[in-house]
Amino acid sequence: MNIEDTRLYCLGKQGATEDFPFDENVLVFRVENKIFACVDLMNTKWFCVKCDPDRAIELRDTYAAIRPAWHWNKKYWNQLDIELLPHDLLCELIDHSYDEVLKKLPKKVRAKYGR
Repeated sequence: MNIEDTRLYCLGKQGATEDFPFDENVLVFRVENKIFACVDLMNTKWFCVKCDPDRAIELRDTYAAIRPAWHWNKKYWNQLDIELLPHDLLCELIDHSYDEVLKKLPKKVRAKYGR
């Protein structure tokens, strides 16, 4: 999966937006103004997503293409090599990240997303 396909997949999530809150190189994807993914456009090979802490460790132990995310809380954020991970797994991890963000939102907000 390339960066444009990954970007379009993220923007296809209900309520997803994109912006550059840090500088002109770091593109983030948000739902309800909360970040669920990001990529440094100077190195689009690595894509960062939020993850359940226990699952994050399991994924890192299983896949060489998944590491603790650089410049993010390594307990919750993984850095994915989008060139090496299978398409289905990459999509699953983006979905998981999106869900991790949604589940922390107030019940009234989650209801808009059928959660």
